[in-house]
Amino acid sequence: MLSVLKRAQLSAFFFIVGSAGLFFILMAISRPYWVWFFTHAVIHGVDIFNKITGWTTVMLKTGLVYITNGHNPVIMSIDYECSGIIETCAFVSLVVFFPMYERKEKVFYAIFGLVYIYMINVLRLILVIAIVHFMGGQSFFLAHSVIGRLVFYVLVIALYYNVFTYSQLARGIYRQFIDWRGKKK
Repeated sequence: MLSVLKRAQLSAFFFIVGSAGLFFILMAISRPYWVWFFTHAVIHGVDIFNKITGWTTVMLKTGLVYITNGHNPVIMSIDYECSGIIETCAFVSLVVFFPMYERKEKVFYAIFGLVYIYMINVLRLILVIAIVHFMGGQSFFLAHSVIGRLVFYVLVIALYYNVFTYSQLARGIYRQFIDWRGKKK
């Protein structure tokens, strides 16, 4: 199907079908190994924060975070939903089929997006930990399901804006990276 769409020069349909297809393929092959890798990477990122603050007890093998506070501690499980795998697969799928970039730019943005989504996911969980630590266990739902997700998705939208919208005007982060290194085309 992709070959037919490419030969017919239907770039919008090629982008849509290719991105959706690659997303479903990546999601299918992500279980169980990539999900395990992403969840453990996130839990290790949270553990680095824990070593600085001591607000939690992190159980690396089980993916559990025991958030201490004055009244009622909370146990948070880092699982499939908290791993960022869905958002990462969606982003990589869109970048791979985005028609405005050359291959090296696609590789750069895919790697940059993977690291960026990982970092903001860890930031989201740190925000949840901080809120629960200071406000108690009753604030977990608000911290995790509302504030944490709001911060996470606002930052993901900023990534999408820079890569897919702003980039069409100035080539965004990739151009700045190349210029910074002193290697211009």
